[in-house]
Amino acid sequence: MASTFRPSTLFAIMALAVFPPLAPTLAQDHPAPPERHHALSLVGAPKFPADFKHFDWVNPDAAKGGTLRMGAIGGFDSLNPFTPMGEPAARLSTFMYDTLMADSPDEPSTEYCLVCEWVSFPADFTSATFRLRPEARFQDGAPITPEDVIFSLDALKKAHPRFTKYYENVVKAEKTGDHEVTFTFDKAGNRELPQIVGQLFVLPKHYWEGKGANGETRDLTKSTLEAPVGSGPYKIKSFETNRSLTYERVKDYWAKDLPVSVGQWNFDNIHFQYYRDVFPAREAFKSGQLDAWGEASASAWATQFNIPAVSEARMLKEAIPVERVVPMQAWAFNTRRAQVQDPRVRRAFNLAFNFERANKALFYGQYKRVESYFGGSELEAKGLPEGRELEILNTVKDQVPPEVFTTEWKNPVNNEPGDSRNHMQEAMRLLKEAGWTLNAEEAADPNCGVFCRTLRAVGLSSARTDQVLRNAKGGTLDAEILVDNEPSERIALPYAEDLKSLGIRAKVRRVDSAQYQRRVQNFDFDIITDIFQQSHSPGNEQREFWGSAAADMSGSQNTIGVKNPAIDKLIDAVVFAKSREDLVAATHALDRVLLWNNYVVPQWHYPFERLLTWNVFGRPAQLPKQGSSLFQVWWVDEAKKQALASARS
Repeated sequence: MASTFRPSTLFAIMALAVFPPLAPTLAQDHPAPPERHHALSLVGAPKFPADFKHFDWVNPDAAKGGTLRMGAIGGFDSLNPFTPMGEPAARLSTFMYDTLMADSPDEPSTEYCLVCEWVSFPADFTSATFRLRPEARFQDGAPITPEDVIFSLDALKKAHPRFTKYYENVVKAEKTGDHEVTFTFDKAGNRELPQIVGQLFVLPKHYWEGKGANGETRDLTKSTLEAPVGSGPYKIKSFETNRSLTYERVKDYWAKDLPVSVGQWNFDNIHFQYYRDVFPAREAFKSGQLDAWGEASASAWATQFNIPAVSEARMLKEAIPVERVVPMQAWAFNTRRAQVQDPRVRRAFNLAFNFERANKALFYGQYKRVESYFGGSELEAKGLPEGRELEILNTVKDQVPPEVFTTEWKNPVNNEPGDSRNHMQEAMRLLKEAGWTLNAEEAADPNCGVFCRTLRAVGLSSARTDQVLRNAKGGTLDAEILVDNEPSERIALPYAEDLKSLGIRAKVRRVDSAQYQRRVQNFDFDIITDIFQQSHSPGNEQREFWGSAAADMSGSQNTIGVKNPAIDKLIDAVVFAKSREDLVAATHALDRVLLWNNYVVPQWHYPFERLLTWNVFGRPAQLPKQGSSLFQVWWVDEAKKQALASARS
């Protein structure tokens, strides 16, 4: 973390030289105040100084105006994004609510003051003080006060288990000046906490403690369809539940001229049209009903856009590099289910997945296999543990799989003709070792009528029999892969067939997005596809992902249900790392133990953002390194818009 040479420090040095006997007394009676920071970074120093005018990844003269039309899949029934109750509308928290500090999409783990003017904290990280900007306002004109910040912390911790865990170490917030709030932490040494507090959404206390249109006091813990009051660059203009929502730019947005906001939030309106499935949404974009489309399907990217609009540059097809930690996207087990509590069983599921075949047949060879929870960064565990990482792992040696110390974790690879067969044999060995044995079982035939059943009864049927795994109690190894869209279903079906060949009674169940959300929040599933997005500086969020205390909290991100004392201890080693070197070593250890517990079957990643746009936009010459930031820094170019309209006509 960067530091500056302050006059108070200079005076102390001069006093020590000129008046040696008095220097200790002066230093103790008049300690230097904590440094005031305009920005914080957990990876080096912030790129921009305190007097910067704007970020270099924006166009400060970007035109304001126009409408961005986007598609969304599924539906929504709530305008409150801070509770697990209901399905919130797209981008609510991002567009409508400011935080104390703003993330920089160009710098990993870096934040710049937004609602605050500066932040300071003592050397032991036991507290953090934020000076609020006097000009900060909510969208109804009310000033943002320390009381609003204090309310926000308490209300968010009550509203959602994710905030409960994320702000677990924040004991209290209190007003320490007309525009100052001080957060007190329960432990020393957590370097991440000032930035975690900086991510706090600032909510209007007067609004949430007031009465709604129904005459009842508003409740942040419940869903609502009353358009809320925020503090951010957009407010809700109109909406139709489950069908559409339009955001309107706040013309007098209080922060629009701040260096941290210049050149951003340029669209006058951002409209989301909801579709039940990805296919009609994609076709709506191709027909010109939507302006931009982020393509998630490798197959569609390769085959669905070989059209004149692309070849004629009326539609732009771009793979934009993304410099982020590779997320762990995976089939995640619900370890609350008895049948997958044995790591050997979970490893067998991984051995049964033929990624190379799927990549060739379904993904046109575009993907790479995910190999780590912190892939593509210095945080990824490689080789065998040594040095500081080994020291950390030795503190939990008796609580982790022995392979952690002896074998580098790897996904199975199917490059040669016999690889898949060998992996399936190894999977069967692990399943047998875990107490599962194959038993012949007649396969169900939905087309078998009365005559068919009569023949079977007298032994004349040649019905097919399947091999089914059973344990000592006669139970079967069942596995339902829960999905909420057709592409996921299409990918999961061949995997389920491979699992069936091992004797696992696997099936794929597709439900609508609302039911899917409810089942995941209530941990009512066997296997889902989950994504665990990491930063370059992991910390408190690890408790939410893998901490034992979050395992039974409905709506938490510990969807796997991890309850592992060794992992809890490794999370603390990450959270309370005293240096970058310690953090990297502790993260290596955590990564390695998570992998060897086989909590997931890793899927794949693509180091680009697949983006298609109709050629009507302007954008900065240099985009942020961590994505396109379409909503944040692009704008409507009227000349291009008119040219496209002429070409279409």
